[in-house]
Amino acid sequence: MIGIYHCDQEEKFMIVQDMSIPDVKLITPEVYGDDRGSFVETFSQRLYCEILGIKVGFVQDNVSKSHKGVLRGLHFQEDPYAQGKLVSVLCGSVYDVAVDLRPGSVTFARYVAATLSATTRQQFWIPPGFAHGFLALEDNTVFVYKCTQYYHPDVEDGINYADRYIDIDWPHLDVPITVSDKDKHLSTVYDLTHK
Repeated sequence: MIGIYHCDQEEKFMIVQDMSIPDVKLITPEVYGDDRGSFVETFSQRLYCEILGIKVGFVQDNVSKSHKGVLRGLHFQEDPYAQGKLVSVLCGSVYDVAVDLRPGSVTFARYVAATLSATTRQQFWIPPGFAHGFLALEDNTVFVYKCTQYYHPDVEDGINYADRYIDIDWPHLDVPITVSDKDKHLSTVYDLTHK
């Protein structure tokens, strides 16, 4: 389902699309452009709380830069420090993936994905309880994360990007995929659920 939101107090429009896992949202903010360039508001507490229907409190922002073919993820933090993430791309483009790891969820171990780019300025809202990762589709891709929890390395974990149970259909590029040693050795969903 796609919703078009208008905030009278701020005179802003925004398109919010439910994904196949409805708690994950694809957000298209209004971009203002003229002969000088463009302007986009990337976050407003009041507007986003209204749109997402939850009280969102971001406490940490992160930025990564990746070459084409770099795959980061799939990462998450365990409770009580599970992170919700509002992610977007400032330069380049990515194939962005969220995997549902919420115990008891009817969509457990299913994933949703979207292509995010600096051109569209779209954002992906990924609630707590999801693993997250992306594949950079261009060189010099700059990726921004707004997180609802601080980074806690003691509860950091992840799912292997090639887990056959999830079976993510990663794009095929003309360069090899580059994954960190740490991410190459992440667990499978089976391993996580049989600890």
